[in-house]
Amino acid sequence: MTQIVEITEAASYRVKEMMRHNEEEGAFLRVAVKGGGCSGLTYGMGFEKAQGETDDLYEQHGLQIVIAKDDAGILNGTVIDYKQSLMGGGFTIENPNAIASCGCGTSFRTATKKGSPENC
Repeated sequence: MTQIVEITEAASYRVKEMMRHNEEEGAFLRVAVKGGGCSGLTYGMGFEKAQGETDDLYEQHGLQIVIAKDDAGILNGTVIDYKQSLMGGGFTIENPNAIASCGCGTSFRTATKKGSPENC
């Protein structure tokens, strides 16, 4: 099965650290799209103990990743990275399907999915 989302080695390492810190070892990383934000859609990442019936399962860098089939088209080709700087660190998400994003950088929309915008 083709990977929908690429998780870089740096992002995988950081996710695994978070799993250990939160006692979530063995959990799945869920990558999702939700409605909201200035542009209509936002990204979600979190830990889950079980894979859902409508989820696709991928493995990268020893990390189990689940993505709902409904989100796959929106996330196809997305790269998730983790960058560290003197000001701290954070995840970056590069989605080739996003045609617009808001000024705060937390929401987006695609040509086929606009979501439900909210005020920032």
